[in-house]
Amino acid sequence: MAAVNDTSLGVPAAASRGRAALSVLPGFVQGDALASALLTAAAPKRMAVYDRRAQKGLETLGLSLSATSGSYMQIVTDLSSAAEHRGHNWSAREVGLALYWLGGQG
Repeated sequence: MAAVNDTSLGVPAAASRGRAALSVLPGFVQGDALASALLTAAAPKRMAVYDRRAQKGLETLGLSLSATSGSYMQIVTDLSSAAEHRGHNWSAREVGLALYWLGGQG
């Protein structure tokens, strides 16, 4: 909780530290869906849930996670910034929900 709420860290760095802290617990070694849900519960304005529907939403937008694209939270932060440039104030959670719903289409 401390890592994802540490405002001295950028959102992607905070998410990475939060995920690292959870990785020592049973059930959090592989996969990011459960970990991201827990981190989002701890910091709902800063974090977003990553699951298969969010992944499909990214793919629908032509975006993918890779070593060069950065983390999911980096992409979410970039999408939030792009929305802000268009006059929308979307939190990371709202962007994550949009990706979730987009990923559930079709």
